[in-house]
Amino acid sequence: MTAAEPAATGHPTSSGGGSWRLFQGDGAIRPVAFPPAPPWRRLRAEEPDGSRTERHHPYLIDPDDADIVNAALHLRRPLLVTGHPGTGKSSLAHAIAHELALGRILHWPVNSRSTLQDALYHYDAIGRLREANLRRDADSSEPGIGQYIRLGPLGTALLDRERPRVLLIDELDKGDVDLPNDLLTVFEEGEFEIPELSRLPEEHSTVHVRTYDPDTPAPVHRGRVRCPEFPVVVITSNGEREFPPAFLRRCVRLDLPEPDEERLRDIVAAHFGREALRDIDDLLEEFLGRRAPGELATDQLLNAVFLRKGGIDLDAGRLLDAVLHQLGGAV
Repeated sequence: MTAAEPAATGHPTSSGGGSWRLFQGDGAIRPVAFPPAPPWRRLRAEEPDGSRTERHHPYLIDPDDADIVNAALHLRRPLLVTGHPGTGKSSLAHAIAHELALGRILHWPVNSRSTLQDALYHYDAIGRLREANLRRDADSSEPGIGQYIRLGPLGTALLDRERPRVLLIDELDKGDVDLPNDLLTVFEEGEFEIPELSRLPEEHSTVHVRTYDPDTPAPVHRGRVRCPEFPVVVITSNGEREFPPAFLRRCVRLDLPEPDEERLRDIVAAHFGREALRDIDDLLEEFLGRRAPGELATDQLLNAVFLRKGGIDLDAGRLLDAVLHQLGGAV
């Protein structure tokens, strides 16, 4: 993880009895005041419309890696970001959206059941039928079909807008083996059809549908969604499997390395301020000594520093082992 948050304003603090231990394990009931969470574990503020405010994500990236990002932006090609867990792959999409003022990112987390249809749109035919029956019984007008069509993150990214959106396709390598090829046509054409709308009569040629953005409907004409400007697509992969050559040919590839000691110090300073570097040499040494490729993530080091800065004795017992545990192998 190479993303850098603003300096922390809160650290673990002592609770009742002068101890940082909120939970004592003795069965006694003690209402305690929870200290502020680490900045990277604070939920985003909710707006009146139900949306959540995007958090600011300052990001540390080498100039050479930033040049690869710029190449993808100029070429209008998807950026395929690879690297071990915790190297900052997903955070890069937030950094791009923030620096280029492209608004809230559209996030599609991929799993083994994900399909292209999921990312484009969903039509709730059963919900529409049920609502139509209820309205008919109440002798009221039937709802429009647009209320039952919701664009997914990819479908929303392809809407007609003046400025492109940032689409994060997270961990594509977890998806079905055919999913990358399914994406090729959409990436090349920048459009897709919603048959449920294209079959409507001419008087219903334009329908407002729901989108991936809360409470932000969008018009769709003759059932076709087409973008005037390709979205900024960031695809992450943990390298669990290879992608088809045809797919790779259409992407710009960026492999994020694991941060070295100097970069780790910069990340810690970005989170906690330069003064936080004074007494963490032992934590850095322990982290680097335990880290094998892909075995520890940078946010684990940040967790350890956060606890240390709160006055917690990380050298005691198994606490350091719990914070700096390996990511691979059986649990």
